[in-house]
Amino acid sequence: MDYFVAFCIGGVICALVQILMEKTKMLPGRIMVLLVCLGAVLGALQIYQPFVEFAGAGASVPLLGFGNVLWKGVKEAVDQNGFLGIFLGGFRASAVGISAALVFGYIASVIFQPKMKK
Repeated sequence: MDYFVAFCIGGVICALVQILMEKTKMLPGRIMVLLVCLGAVLGALQIYQPFVEFAGAGASVPLLGFGNVLWKGVKEAVDQNGFLGIFLGGFRASAVGISAALVFGYIASVIFQPKMKK
């Protein structure tokens, strides 16, 4: 039963994202950033962990889970290092390659003009 729930939750998340991609002018990159930010916000509001305990891997694998991992890392680093932890926590909690992709993706979005769907 647990595998079925995890499968269904992951499928629902994917279906909602697909609907968002088809019904809005948002590009896939922006939707991915939205999911990561939503995972961090849900983690900060302490909603994400009970959701993961209920849904299992179906909730922890998508980009929402990555945002939650970043939030946990920042929270732990702030507790240990104070204000400096805001900048260090996400990098320590996640893989260096993924963190670098986020930083360089953000820099590229600031430098270059993104194009919206028509």
